[in-house]
Amino acid sequence: MPVPFRGSTIDIGAQRGYAAWMARQPIAGVAVWAHTGRGPHLSEDQRRVVLEEWRAALPGKAIVAGANGPTLARDAKRSGADALLAFPRRDNPVVYHAELSEQLPVIAFYLYEAAGGVSYDDATLHAILALPGVIGIKVATLDSVMTFQRIATAMREHPDKLLITGEDRFLGYSLLMGARAALIGMGSALTDLQAQLLSAKANGDDRAFSRLSAQVDAFSQATFTEPIEGYVRRMLWALAADGVIPDDACDDPWGPALPASERETVRRAVREARR
Repeated sequence: MPVPFRGSTIDIGAQRGYAAWMARQPIAGVAVWAHTGRGPHLSEDQRRVVLEEWRAALPGKAIVAGANGPTLARDAKRSGADALLAFPRRDNPVVYHAELSEQLPVIAFYLYEAAGGVSYDDATLHAILALPGVIGIKVATLDSVMTFQRIATAMREHPDKLLITGEDRFLGYSLLMGARAALIGMGSALTDLQAQLLSAKANGDDRAFSRLSAQVDAFSQATFTEPIEGYVRRMLWALAADGVIPDDACDDPWGPALPASERETVRRAVREARR
């Protein structure tokens, strides 16, 4: 989930309206403090407010909190999170995941290196997935279908663990490759269309799956484009275009500046997806 900002201040009204809207969507839960939510950049108080607002809005739904170490893991547990999304770590990654799982169940995170991720090799992946406290892995390569295929193949040795797609730019294909859930920044807007896509795959509705995949792909091409770090602001723009948050609650203090023409592109993509 992105966080609606006005300048460098969280817009609490927009946040609450957003959470109330999301509570009406067909979701299993939300992720906070992750890359889309700028978790490592938020202050301790901001993280607490964000998690507590989502917890209050989504009773009975799963709250996954991004964590890059034991401090965030303890904070997440104290604030009511149900699981952790482990930011990638290069040093001693297996020990790191084991330590996080002492606080809450852990979802490992394979993230492309340009976004600060780590290219875990197969041996490391198998060791992480073998940990009893690790319940699955989110895979977000952005544009490496080959890497996703490699990890999907490795997951066959861990049938009790979830393969979770984070592939905004090839969501439909990642489901065809075996992903059984989605945890994606793109899902923070037009959430219902993406939930319908997952349902179409689960129900074997090939015609609906093909149609929805094309709609979602078109939306991703307008939002997950260069500069990639601009996607957080673009998702906030998409929410505003969909009437979920105010037009002026779309600041991303840590993202790049984007031209006004890009906002119009996002607005147009939302209108096209809603036709």
